[in-house]
Amino acid sequence: MHVVKELWEYREMTANLVKRDLKSRYKGSVLGFFWMFLNPLLQLAVYTVVFSTIMKMGIDRFYLFMFVAFVPWLFFSTCLSSGTTVVFAQQDIVKKIYFPREVLPLAFTLSQFINMLLSFLVIFAVVAVSGVVINPLALLWLAPVMLVEFVLALGTTLLVSALSVYFRDMEHMMGILSMAWMYLTPVIYPVDMVPEQYQYLLYLNPMTSITVAYRDILYYATAPQAETLLHAAVCAGVVLAGGQAVFCRLKRHFAEEL
Repeated sequence: MHVVKELWEYREMTANLVKRDLKSRYKGSVLGFFWMFLNPLLQLAVYTVVFSTIMKMGIDRFYLFMFVAFVPWLFFSTCLSSGTTVVFAQQDIVKKIYFPREVLPLAFTLSQFINMLLSFLVIFAVVAVSGVVINPLALLWLAPVMLVEFVLALGTTLLVSALSVYFRDMEHMMGILSMAWMYLTPVIYPVDMVPEQYQYLLYLNPMTSITVAYRDILYYATAPQAETLLHAAVCAGVVLAGGQAVFCRLKRHFAEEL
């Protein structure tokens, strides 16, 4: 509760860091913020060509099947891999002034979350073009699913940002882990493609439940199963608690290590 109180007191600093990150991300580029929409579309195009033409998946409207899971995955993946640089990027202010260090991973995660929300405008456009009729009742579940993923991503960012201050190889390790993790998450394939006796292992991955929930809402136009969302929420809560515990223990010596 002390951390939450401090974060609330420094909410303006968090907001300013988020604004600065969003403004600087595409500063100087010709297309600017348009890249926020173009990046996922281009990656979608590549995967669609590969898995619909070359390595055929046999899934109806595969582009939509993948896209509704791929954009949320990009959000989590960025927090996992780029979250390692969060403290390093702000090392000057970490060394000079006091503020709750949790502001840095929180601002980074919020920035990436806003980026995902804007990308969802593209998802809704693709859904509309594909002819899928969105179920309004199912759509009500979208906000809780997003919240669960945000909690998971924040916990992950807290963990990797703290560890990377002490273990500099984390940045490279998380890049490789992110790539492997994607193939252990049903982003480009359905869960039932995995043999039934091994599916429980797939659900040990918290992103599996989150991905299935997004796909239920936006591809199958149905509400996600309660146990799926509950499993994801429990996993996200555990990761957040663990990430905060590690961050709280290691943040005391950030200035010395930097």
